[in-house]
Amino acid sequence: MNIVLPPEQQKWLDAQVASGEFASADDAVRQMIAERMALAADDLAWAKPYVDEAHAAIARGDVVTLQQHEARIDERLKALKR
Repeated sequence: MNIVLPPEQQKWLDAQVASGEFASADDAVRQMIAERMALAADDLAWAKPYVDEAHAAIARGDVVTLQQHEARIDERLKALKR
């Protein structure tokens, strides 16, 4: 497979290989693709505790409406302008 990179990307990749960050351009491409594949496969399980806490806050009534939030922001901005 042949890959053509824009000059700025080729220059960056060459510098990374020269610095020892990657053994070769092929190694860099393989590693970056593996990282991208891992991100794509992420099922967002890490976010579940945050979603659960948000649901619990809603159940407790620990929420504000958008209008209440905007009013608070407006009050703070007015106080800062004084």
